[in-house]
Amino acid sequence: MNRKDFIKAFIGSAFAFKLSDTFASKAPFFEGMHTLAPLPYANDALEPHIDKLTMEIHHDRHHKAYVDNLNKVIAGTDMEKLSIDQLLKDISKYPTAVRNNGGGHWNHTFFWQIMGPNAGGVPSGKLAEAITATFGSFDNLKTEFTKAATTRFGSGWAWLMVTPDKKLKIVSTANQDNPLMDIAADKGTPVLALDVWEHAYYLKYQNKRADYVAAFWNVVNWSKVNENFEAAMK
Repeated sequence: MNRKDFIKAFIGSAFAFKLSDTFASKAPFFEGMHTLAPLPYANDALEPHIDKLTMEIHHDRHHKAYVDNLNKVIAGTDMEKLSIDQLLKDISKYPTAVRNNGGGHWNHTFFWQIMGPNAGGVPSGKLAEAITATFGSFDNLKTEFTKAATTRFGSGWAWLMVTPDKKLKIVSTANQDNPLMDIAADKGTPVLALDVWEHAYYLKYQNKRADYVAAFWNVVNWSKVNENFEAAMK
């Protein structure tokens, strides 16, 4: 190999190494079975009630971290074969990291779906009938749900769920727990949820959780909530 050919070969190999290094640095740490789906609307679609920056950080960083960490902890185990619902159903069998990150993944995926732009208003159909039958009125539901959300100490969630005996009930859970878990004090199928971790509202509402809860009603996608309700009642 002459000097010219050597230089060409060296430059080519160096370029190939740099290119592979670049792609490797951008690849995820672990390609697991659980993935982060994009938001079903633009980051600024819930303005002014939930701001664009909060949505970007909440979805792209917090939710992504739950997915990445869940994939890491289940890598190489039998848990890899299970869906997120199967994991939650028997969560007491698995490490705390699966409970925290698996719950965080399921909860946030559900949360994004029950909100939307040009939403709010009041529920209708069978859900509205069930709300009136259970709580007396939609306003009473809002009062009880708001109480569950604002009195949850520390981080957690408020839920409207269908119980195993097909009744509506409002509960709250700590951290990333939810009513689907076998460790839940109140078990059921969620139809509506509100994230009351500080990262969900602090940029816009600071420590005024009650203001965030009040604003939430303006972005509730009642069509999706009613769909959840009807599926849970089957």
